[in-house]
Amino acid sequence: ASIVGSDKLTDIGVVRIFSSDVKSNELVWHRDKEDRKITVVEGEGWQFQFNGSLPFELKKGQIFHIPEGLYHRVIKGKTNLVLKIKK
Repeated sequence: ASIVGSDKLTDIGVVRIFSSDVKSNELVWHRDKEDRKITVVEGEGWQFQFNGSLPFELKKGQIFHIPEGLYHRVIKGKTNLVLKIKK
C-alpha cells in the first residue's frame, strides 16, 4: 500500500503529514511490519482506529503505540494531521 501522507526525516525521527485535502477513501486499513510509537504533533478532528476497536480522537501531545501486524487506519479530520513516528 502506498503512504498517503508525506514523510520527512528530522532529528526527532520521521514526521508524517496527512493533508486536510486527502480523500477519505485513500485512508485505508493497513498494518505495519514493525512496532511504532506515534506522537500527535497537531491536527483537529482526526481519529485513529485499531481493528476491532472503536475510533478515538487524536489530540495534540498524545502518544500511543501501534503493534506490529495490527490492522489500523486514520479517519480524516478538519486540519492537516502531523504525526511523529518512531520505529
